[in-house]
Amino acid sequence: MLKESHHWFLSPEDDQKITESFALLRERYKNYKDPWGFNLDLCEGTLRKLMPLYRSYFRVRVFGQENIENKPYIIVSNHTGQLPIDGMLLTIALAIDIQPPRILRAMIERFMAQLPFLGDLTAQTGSILGDRANCEYLIDHGESILVFPEGVRGVSKNTPDYYKLSSFSQGFYRIALQKKTPILPVCVIGAEEMFPLVFHAKKLASFFKLPSMPISANLIPLPSPIDIYIGKEISIPEHMNSESSDKDIKENVFHIENTIKRMIIHGLANRRPFFDSIRKPVSKYLIKEFRNKKHHE
Repeated sequence: MLKESHHWFLSPEDDQKITESFALLRERYKNYKDPWGFNLDLCEGTLRKLMPLYRSYFRVRVFGQENIENKPYIIVSNHTGQLPIDGMLLTIALAIDIQPPRILRAMIERFMAQLPFLGDLTAQTGSILGDRANCEYLIDHGESILVFPEGVRGVSKNTPDYYKLSSFSQGFYRIALQKKTPILPVCVIGAEEMFPLVFHAKKLASFFKLPSMPISANLIPLPSPIDIYIGKEISIPEHMNSESSDKDIKENVFHIENTIKRMIIHGLANRRPFFDSIRKPVSKYLIKEFRNKKHHE
């Protein structure tokens, strides 16, 4: 029997991984004071509940772990999948499947930060409103930031536009220049297939003052296998600073955008068949524990 405090479908291997990772994270954060209510215990509890989705439902694979060093980054990713599940999976990956572990501080839209309950929960588990002062504070305290420069446009794509990058905003790059923080390009493959048939009702969204209103053939995300690719670090040019011209900044942001486009092309060429995920939606351990549970009942 598993310990009473553990989720019955959390495998012993992942249970041990989480315990070890958060022991290191508690050492990392023992003197850290967070103005937004960041709560490491809540992070651990939430991750334990989400780990079966990460490991057995979406069957996440991570490539390029060797490209991450033990220092702060601005991590820049494509935004994909109608719901911000990609951010959740990236956060779990860097907390559990990357050494040393880190809690990604995701930059979120004002709309999400102001939602009742959810706004507080996201702040307590590491996400904050993506303004410049917040980003600079976190970088000064050695944190890595997750940025989706496509914004809401990234997840608000109709089916024919899946995996097409929307143009990147440039604010994150001025922060990187100000703090001389390297960029780490990342791409997520497989999240678009969670909602394979989607139409965005832009007029309805505007009427209800919502950032988007997707109309999907399915309400629950399908178990599409997810691959996360971590690219090589992109250094900040020594001759540039946060006051550099828009033209120079745009050129460097365009380079990052093209780097992620190439990563997407590679990822799409090597993605797993979707139906392989449906045939094996749960781990062998989950099935075994379910049978044991039924037997003891």
